[in-house]
Amino acid sequence: MTAETKIETETAQATGSCCSPTGSCHDGATETATGAVTTVYAVTGMTCGHCEGAVSGEISALQGVTSVKAEAATGRVTVTSEAPLDESAVRAAVDEAGYELTGQV
Repeated sequence: MTAETKIETETAQATGSCCSPTGSCHDGATETATGAVTTVYAVTGMTCGHCEGAVSGEISALQGVTSVKAEAATGRVTVTSEAPLDESAVRAAVDEAGYELTGQV
């Protein structure tokens, strides 16, 4: 083992992974951005994966939205955005998908 290989090995062991400095193999892909706002909305009418996709697609199109997770079983839609969203814009997006936003959870 050369000195260079030893240093690389020790560095990988110190961070927990050779993939990224934070020790994650998926650095940044699923992490919430600093300063992001997460809001959970209640949506009625969703019954299946197609419903979840329709709601997620419409909300994802709103400016500043970075991720959307709709859950038909609970009626909850978790939205992460760069800044707080105008609830009327979210309501319009949900309405466009064919469902009803009943408020924040």
